[in-house]
Amino acid sequence: MLLKIAKTTALIALTTVALNAADFNAQAEKDRIALIKYFEAKFEDPLKNRNTFFPYSTDDELKNNILGGLKKDDFAKGNYAFSKNGQASYYEIKEFPPTEEWVEVGEKLYNEEFANGKSFASCFPNPAEAGAMYPYFDEKKGEVQTLTQHINECLESNGEKKWGTSKGKMAHLQAFFAQAAQDEEKTVDVKIESKAAAEAYERGKEYYYTQRGYLKLNCANCHVQGAGQRVRNESLSQFIGQTTHFPVYRLKWAAATPNNDGLGTLERRMSGCVKDQGQVPPGNTSNEMKELLFFMAYMNNGMKFDGPDFRK
Repeated sequence: MLLKIAKTTALIALTTVALNAADFNAQAEKDRIALIKYFEAKFEDPLKNRNTFFPYSTDDELKNNILGGLKKDDFAKGNYAFSKNGQASYYEIKEFPPTEEWVEVGEKLYNEEFANGKSFASCFPNPAEAGAMYPYFDEKKGEVQTLTQHINECLESNGEKKWGTSKGKMAHLQAFFAQAAQDEEKTVDVKIESKAAAEAYERGKEYYYTQRGYLKLNCANCHVQGAGQRVRNESLSQFIGQTTHFPVYRLKWAAATPNNDGLGTLERRMSGCVKDQGQVPPGNTSNEMKELLFFMAYMNNGMKFDGPDFRK
């Protein structure tokens, strides 16, 4: 089912469903469960199922590097979930994670007073809740709300200038929130409780599965049927678990900054991914981006937050 969705346009991928007041998330739950079953089947026995899922992988790779028997909660680590070789370096780096200093910077930002004497605590009294509650659908406003958006709204409401939405202070503060959510073992719990929320979810799904740009790719080409397969020297990560570990510290981003600040928001990563598809990404706080993140986050419901984390 998922392969059919990934290979067709959104008109085929999306099915209009009748939602009643008690079950607005019915289609979203069907999608989530189908996705979990797909990935668990894909990684149950990679070598045995190579013709179905890994037609371009070598015997050596399937026997000695791609792990089998993975279940839903294993997928939170991105491509480190299935790469035996990648896990060795991943756990070694986790002993002294490069995110620690930026979490500390984020904590200082959280406690720092604005010119009016207030601080971020006036907008986000519980850091762990701030790290776990986004994105969500605001029924009064009729749109998806994100942490990035609300951080800037907090700044503006207190007479401060907005921050950039991809890196720097924005990523540092979010790292502090994410660490607090991880420490309290928060889990993803995106709710769809109205027709408007269900429609926002469907638009996000449409964006994820719609082919666009001069390469005629969509997100699913790489992260659903392409997950686990190699592109150049990297294995493509699977869709499940992709929003649980942000903000992330990327070695690629760190190498491009003078102070090795490789931390970036989920919006930054998604924009880069969309560019790689050969298209212009939506604005980081646009409804298009927010609904895409809303859809992606719902697919991770029930999974623990493990950000901030790092990736290549």
